[in-house]
Amino acid sequence: MKKIISYINYFSKTEIILWSVSMLLIVGSFVIFDRENYLTLAASVIGGTSLIFAAKGNPFGQILIIIFSFLYGWISFHYAYYGEMITYLGMTAPMALFSLISWMKHPYKGNKSEVTVNCISRNEIGFIVILTLIVTIVFYFILKAFDTANMIPSTISITTSFLAIYLTFRRSAYYAIAYAANDIVLMILWIMASLDHIAYVSVVSCFAAFLINDIYGYISWQRMYERQNAGSQV
Repeated sequence: MKKIISYINYFSKTEIILWSVSMLLIVGSFVIFDRENYLTLAASVIGGTSLIFAAKGNPFGQILIIIFSFLYGWISFHYAYYGEMITYLGMTAPMALFSLISWMKHPYKGNKSEVTVNCISRNEIGFIVILTLIVTIVFYFILKAFDTANMIPSTISITTSFLAIYLTFRRSAYYAIAYAANDIVLMILWIMASLDHIAYVSVVSCFAAFLINDIYGYISWQRMYERQNAGSQV
């Protein structure tokens, strides 16, 4: 009971409301449009929960992202979204592991539940752009070889996903902006899928909830950065 109370106190009222609304949207959508694919429900709940931890810079969020990646990879495989499958199993899951290690190695003042926010240099921004472009081109031909459904949005998803996981690894607040962009792309992808099977509307709702959480994540990390650097600016 004490652990439950400590977790409640750990999150702000805004974060608790945000998580609750996200879960309501995810579960409600599942009940209305699906009621069969419990794997999708599990993935959505785990993914949504991971974001609220990530928004606080807590490494536990990366553990949940690894679990989500495997579940979402399996779901994507069943609709021939091989780009999503390859991205989450081949990029997101491994990079989430590296991010977990990076976050644990850089706690803020010894607090293992909060990572130290990093500021990306101008030189690294150029490196990120070039690397992201290379990854996008390479994966475009990989997706084409696999005859991936909805090639263009699938390729854009690769771009935004790679950018997001790289920035997460580098502990930059802009990881959340990249993930928000990815959420929009994924909503488009699964709206297309839902035209064939209405059950996939629940996946659309999942990423709609993710979008709201990622926007909050960016705001939260900006506040963390300002708080962590307040002393050094005096």
